[in-house]
Amino acid sequence: MRFSASLLAGLLSVAYAAPIQSHSLAPRADPSLTGYLGVFFLGDKPSVYFYTSNGNNAISMKALNKGQPVIVPTKGTQGVRDPSIISGGGAEAGKKWYIIGTDLDIAKTTWDAAQRKGSRGIFVWESTDLVTWTNERLVTVEDATAGMVWAPSAIFDASKQQYLVHWASKFYASNDAQHTGTPSATRIRYAYTTDFKTFTAPKDYINKSPTNIIDLDILPLGNNAYARFMKDESAKTVFTEISTDGLFGVWTRPGGSTSTNIIASGVEGPAVYWDNAVQGKAHLLLDFYSGDGYRPYESTDVKSGKWTASSTSAWPKNLRHGSVLPITAAQVSAVGARWPS
Repeated sequence: MRFSASLLAGLLSVAYAAPIQSHSLAPRADPSLTGYLGVFFLGDKPSVYFYTSNGNNAISMKALNKGQPVIVPTKGTQGVRDPSIISGGGAEAGKKWYIIGTDLDIAKTTWDAAQRKGSRGIFVWESTDLVTWTNERLVTVEDATAGMVWAPSAIFDASKQQYLVHWASKFYASNDAQHTGTPSATRIRYAYTTDFKTFTAPKDYINKSPTNIIDLDILPLGNNAYARFMKDESAKTVFTEISTDGLFGVWTRPGGSTSTNIIASGVEGPAVYWDNAVQGKAHLLLDFYSGDGYRPYESTDVKSGKWTASSTSAWPKNLRHGSVLPITAAQVSAVGARWPS
């Protein structure tokens, strides 16, 4: 939904981001990555569903667990949207994974109420093998002036040896306890954590007021460069920005900072990941929320901001905002054995 991850994107820096040259992206760092694990929710079914790729095809997926959810939340609203799978970084690299998501079952509320008096927490599950997911928790990250916390995702910041977690929130005046007034524009917030239990005080990461921004995902490009993808909730479009000097560097929109430089309209929930086999190729999922859900896009020049629609012949319909993690053949086998198709 609104939200995102991912991806998982940044966390994936440890798993699959390689240094880049000034003119092109380098090959993936780990040739053992030969499959993909996707985590999604399905429309009005706010649980976490697992999918694995058919072979090493980044845009061909099959449902695991006979199409039933792998994770069903028991806390908060008992509904989770926008699941993002995160690879452990630093000392946790290859040893720990997290899934985080939005605490929201829209069937139990309305979109207006969800933004005024929605959950201010982030769902968290963790695993040491991608197979068993435990330690469910709902961690509050915003204060009482926030209307909601949407689409959390994270990236491992090697410079701090911590995870930078980000989400979308809007805020109400401190004297508006019932949140009946006019809120701020929705903006992207961030905090740091080492364990997804304790978070630093949140701060603004992307504030483009009066434009509403949600659903951030970040792709590490190497050499301290990054691409980030987000939804302009005011215009209902997804666009990209590039930084060549870090997560808090100068971000620019390829082609110029105009509303016409977009990837697609009527979409949300960008989820981005590198291709395992093709040098410099990346995949971007965009959620056509009024249609058939996620559709894949691809690029061999991420920094240019140019993306084209991929074939959907082997892509499942009705997958909603989630993320995709490149994994090894052994991990594909283990997940498939525990949660067979």
